[in-house]
Amino acid sequence: MNVKKMLRIDRWLGVPACFVASGWQRLMPTRKPAPKAKSILFIKLAEQGSTVLAYSALKEAVRRVGVRHVFMVVFEDNVFILEALGVIPRENIISVRSDSFGSLLWTSLFAIRKLRRMRLDAAIDLEFFARSSALLTWASGARSRVGFHAWFGEGPYRGNLMTHRVRYNPHLHTTQTFASLVSALDVRPEDFPRFDLQPDLPDEDLPLFVASPREIEEGEACVAGFTGLAITPPLILLNANASDLIPLRRWSAENYVTLAQRLLGRFPDVYIAFTGAGDQADKAQALVDHVASPRCFSLAGQTTLRQLLVLFGLADILVTNDSGPAHFAALTPIHTVTLFGPETPLLFAALTPRNISLSAAIACSPCVSALNNRQSACRDNVCMQRITPEQVFQAVCRSYRDRRAASSDGAVKRRPAAKTCPEEAYGPEI
Repeated sequence: MNVKKMLRIDRWLGVPACFVASGWQRLMPTRKPAPKAKSILFIKLAEQGSTVLAYSALKEAVRRVGVRHVFMVVFEDNVFILEALGVIPRENIISVRSDSFGSLLWTSLFAIRKLRRMRLDAAIDLEFFARSSALLTWASGARSRVGFHAWFGEGPYRGNLMTHRVRYNPHLHTTQTFASLVSALDVRPEDFPRFDLQPDLPDEDLPLFVASPREIEEGEACVAGFTGLAITPPLILLNANASDLIPLRRWSAENYVTLAQRLLGRFPDVYIAFTGAGDQADKAQALVDHVASPRCFSLAGQTTLRQLLVLFGLADILVTNDSGPAHFAALTPIHTVTLFGPETPLLFAALTPRNISLSAAIACSPCVSALNNRQSACRDNVCMQRITPEQVFQAVCRSYRDRRAASSDGAVKRRPAAKTCPEEAYGPEI
């Protein structure tokens, strides 16, 4: 089921469902919130990249109740990212299918039945203002339910289904926001919207994805099939797709072509690979054709998500719009240049020193936020157009130099020195 259809369902069916559920809740006897939660459920259905930003919240929950008592409901496509994070046991991950409305409804009902049998103490809704996740949190039967609430129109309506009704703060990084929802369990429900907490920016010490030797060999063989080299050369990946969730995040194809040509001209040993999902394969190949270089090829549609992380471990730099791959990359040693337009790096940038975030920061940006359900009336993403190929080129050069410096210090395992670029290829200091 595509993203737009899911958003329509969440709006047109979710709003009346939340209204009815809120009325039902007022009529039914209420269970008092647990004085101290001994089991915690997280609900984060969509957006794999945001799941990575929830790592600190998941770790805090594990610290509080133990790893056997932390659970999570996600869409089936997100299971792998949770497995890569390694903080929740696989048997504690409950997946919901989203390939059709029927499968979504049926697997959601199955999940609710399972959750209610578990008699959970607490459920935390990590979606911002989605109605489906609010309904699922309520239906789980958890005694304490934490989630965002539209107090005075401060966000889309989704009823009154939470016991701990948190006000969304658009000035906190998403990692802080998610972590604060766990801390909300320590606050009396009647105290909200006041939330006397000074959230620190967590030290996001993400685990590194570890590929098996065979997976690495397969990844190297895949790259070698395009380069014809026995050893993986310096490799820069370009992700020219921002997904259907927020099309305004896309940087133009022409800019990616220009960037690729500039990088190939500056670094004579570097190869460029375009990445993307299967439905982007034709577009990615068209970009390769426009670059017109034997050192440029497309891997779009040729990798699973796991294989993509293996590829990140082999490559040097990823250039990507603000989307899932920017956060997946944080689980690998690759350096990243992330382009922001309708959203802001102040809230969504990957918290790793290996990431450089670029944003034009024009007056109307960010126009997409949790408070407007991540919708925008804009159809002309000037915020992305203002980011020039030259700016991105300079950022990539700086990132490549930093990676090389880290390699010489032994911080990053490198390929043989014979395959690195000569010093003069870097040009003047940036």
